[in-house]
Amino acid sequence: MASRAFITGLAGLELADSERAFLREAKPWGGIIFKRNISSPDQVFELIRSFRDVLGWEAPVLVDQEGGRVQRLGPPHWPVYPPGARYSELYDRDKSVGLAAAKLAGHLIAADLIALGIDVDCLPIADVPVPGGDPVIGDRAYGTEPGKVAAIAGAMAQGLLAGGVLPVLKHLPGHGRATADSHLKLPTVDTDRATLEATDFAAFRPLNRLPLGMTAHVVFSAIDPDAPATTSVTMVREVIRGWIGFDGLLMSDDVSMNALSGTIAERSVAALAAGCDVVLHCNGKLDEMVAVASASPELSGEAARRAQAALAARSVRQDYDVDAARAMFNKMIGEPPQRTMV
Repeated sequence: MASRAFITGLAGLELADSERAFLREAKPWGGIIFKRNISSPDQVFELIRSFRDVLGWEAPVLVDQEGGRVQRLGPPHWPVYPPGARYSELYDRDKSVGLAAAKLAGHLIAADLIALGIDVDCLPIADVPVPGGDPVIGDRAYGTEPGKVAAIAGAMAQGLLAGGVLPVLKHLPGHGRATADSHLKLPTVDTDRATLEATDFAAFRPLNRLPLGMTAHVVFSAIDPDAPATTSVTMVREVIRGWIGFDGLLMSDDVSMNALSGTIAERSVAALAAGCDVVLHCNGKLDEMVAVASASPELSGEAARRAQAALAARSVRQDYDVDAARAMFNKMIGEPPQRTMV
């Protein structure tokens, strides 16, 4: 039986018997881990090994490891990375240094993740914040000019890929202009389409060949006044697949977020009907996981093709001296290594 079109969270530090039974039956395409799933390197490694053993193949395992405010793996076992704004500052002083630092950060993050069995990072973000936007993006962004954002995001993605980790481009087609945090409620952006194409959407276009992407739970009223990008056929077809030209595997943002309405199953059906290839569900609540699985068909057709193409890219990995690279990175960003509790 083929994998089903969803990615699932897990409840805790190890698989419960009920989760094992669910995974065997539901066959998600992948899993995602959060701080609730993390205590030590050995524990994370064992959790991921168990997850894949139950599924019977090297299923992708995701994490949000951006640096700054969004970093699931941190001290005392893993180093702290700066937020996206730090690469923007370096880029403004010297473009080559800013891009080199971003690429090196991606490569170092990949080294941290691969050692645990994690092979997908929900990074880079190409969101372009504007004055008045909700701070949920804020210093996570690589700048406020789409060309710079795309360049730094591309360098970060190159570093991840060089380390054998798949990048996930987010949040298509842009969350920077949103005036609300989509974890809490549904944001609506009323900006005209021409402006969006020149700014928000423009940052994603140069990155359209990346293997994986994640949608934004944001309504763009000039294009579809009724549905957020995640559940909008128009936004997925005309903007994400069309104007931006993204051809990678497209996953929803977390369907348990409060921006979306309806039951978890209804949200999942709507995301898939809009053109998402897979549904992402993160909170590890088993009843919701079952509902998502029931709404998710087997991967087939173009979705299966994109999934296979993405997984093929994770086999590319370049060996290098991690310790020397980390020392160079810390010198570039002007911060000492941080491995103590914060």
